[in-house]
Amino acid sequence: MFTFRKKYKVGSKRDTDASLYGRRIRIMRIVVLCLFAVFGARLFTIQVMGYDYYRSLADDEHQFFKKLVPTRGEIFLRERNSDTKSSHLLERNGAKLFPAVTNREYKLLYAVPKLIIDPEKTAETLAPILEMEKEELLKKMSNRTESYRVLKRKVSDETYEHIRALELPGISFNTEVYRFYPEKGLGGHVFGFLGYDAKNVFRGLYGLEGYFHDTLKGKEGSLKVEKDAFGTFIPVGDKKIVDAVNGSSLILTIERTVQLVACDRLTKWVAQHGADGGSIIITEPKTGSILAMCNTPDFDPEQYSKSEPAVYSNKAIFTPFEPGSTFKAITMAMALDMDVVTPQTTYVDTGAIKIGSYTIKNSDLKAHGTQTMMNVLDNSLNTGAIYVARKVGLENFKKYMKAFGFGTRTGIELDSESTGNMKALDDKNEIYLATSSFGQGITVTPLQLVMAYGALANGGKLMQPYIVDEIIKPDGTSIKTKPKVIRQAISERASTLVGGMLVNVVRKGHGQRAGVPYYYVAGKTGTAQVPKKNGRGYEKNVTIGSFVGFAPVDDPQFAMLVKIDHPRSVQWAESSAAPLFGDLAHFLLNYYEVPPDEK
Repeated sequence: MFTFRKKYKVGSKRDTDASLYGRRIRIMRIVVLCLFAVFGARLFTIQVMGYDYYRSLADDEHQFFKKLVPTRGEIFLRERNSDTKSSHLLERNGAKLFPAVTNREYKLLYAVPKLIIDPEKTAETLAPILEMEKEELLKKMSNRTESYRVLKRKVSDETYEHIRALELPGISFNTEVYRFYPEKGLGGHVFGFLGYDAKNVFRGLYGLEGYFHDTLKGKEGSLKVEKDAFGTFIPVGDKKIVDAVNGSSLILTIERTVQLVACDRLTKWVAQHGADGGSIIITEPKTGSILAMCNTPDFDPEQYSKSEPAVYSNKAIFTPFEPGSTFKAITMAMALDMDVVTPQTTYVDTGAIKIGSYTIKNSDLKAHGTQTMMNVLDNSLNTGAIYVARKVGLENFKKYMKAFGFGTRTGIELDSESTGNMKALDDKNEIYLATSSFGQGITVTPLQLVMAYGALANGGKLMQPYIVDEIIKPDGTSIKTKPKVIRQAISERASTLVGGMLVNVVRKGHGQRAGVPYYYVAGKTGTAQVPKKNGRGYEKNVTIGSFVGFAPVDDPQFAMLVKIDHPRSVQWAESSAAPLFGDLAHFLLNYYEVPPDEK
């Protein structure tokens, strides 16, 4: 068999085809090299120039976002009793601290509907585990246009592990941070909570959370990456990750044990007397620091939505009331400071005083004859308070009211403080000076009143109340609160005299049930009427019982106010507020290991 080969001349068509083929190969090589160059450059920008950015994206998603979202600051109480058994106790500069408000991470279960292969079966599997209806879950999973749908928040660790082990397509978890309160019963009004305000902004509301929101929340971080015209990230472009700055933490002046005892006993006492509610404030007279502040009814900040919004306000600073006879000590202090009376000054009590068309009587409806100023406080005589107020005079009375801090906010670091109402004294009609002298027709907040008594205990010095002892910044530095004297409300001499008179009230007068054996306790009862909402007269058989005082009188370790709203089992403060004051005073004197005045 023969094979014939066709001969070509130089410059033939075959040479032309070979040359074209060679050029194509070279072009392809160049293209491949260019592609390698592009890919290499791309890898270089990703691995070297864009290392920080892509490393962040490659990290665990939760860890990345923690760089952008600050951790909210915590709130600590002091714990004086080092024997307290608690796994939550911390220590700073030798002081025991208890985290009353902290943060806890919870798992959030969510679905990505477009990734769920069998919604029906998935819903059927999850329903008993989550204790939810299958139909409810199926509805959330079936909308394929949704990229993300929350199924359940605050999933327990056990449930989380169970569901994760199932490896269900389209079912995943994220992490949410919530406020956590390690111990209940510490008083929601002081702390406040996180919620949505009137503008639907999630923020701290009420109490410390509201007042210190900006301090606690910290500063959010940011991620800035340059994009091209199509909105795609440019790896070689400018990029900047600014880490979040965590919030500052607060160390309060409140003593954990004192707060727990005060809140617990107030709740039980209010229930025992069928009262509408009550408040307790305990302060340190020499510094103005708040040792305890409680109200009932209270609410759980972790589940605030289960309580009526009316409960959120801190009545100790927000709700003014007519102080009643507790105010007689303030009126007496004014007169003693002006030297217009002494404890032994006398007047004749006829049982009633007529002013214009009004007749004011003593609460016991009796005439006591010749009485000293000591008797005025011991027997809580309205006519005696009027006698003293007339000695002081209207303009001086108003001046002292301002000096004691009434009619203005105290400046306590808590949200929603009220001023009280002194407008009755703007009327020059004598009836308003008369009724104000025994705490009627004017309103004060519990905090204003206890701080005024603190001035009586503290040599006449009115202190600035404060509840935050120290602010701890994220870098570990701190801002310490220093006690501040607002003004000298009365002289030291006047405060000493009125203190002695108030000891006599507890030893021999209406305040005997507030006493503590072997200690000189100073204080005064007050049974105030409650004005009608229309402003015309007072509610029938509705009263507020209060007792305000301090101990021991020569070196006061605390000043305290106890207020009981509308007690139904008793009428007078000597039976409602005074006994609870005495009970707590006994506890405090023992807790602070104060030596007795008498053997």
